[in-house]
Amino acid sequence: MARPIKDTPIIWGEDARRLTEAMENVVPISKEEREEMRKAYEWSKSIATFPML
Repeated sequence: MARPIKDTPIIWGEDARRLTEAMENVVPISKEEREEMRKAYEWSKSIATFPML
């Protein structure tokens, strides 16, 4: 039987500030980067030997 999943700890202080700042200042990626990432994903999916949804 699986172990119960513990609650995610709450972050405080400097870690919380950095996370909030990162979430507010998201830098969009270029179309070229997005396409390169999609190609890498499709390649990984094509060689996978386990079922993927």
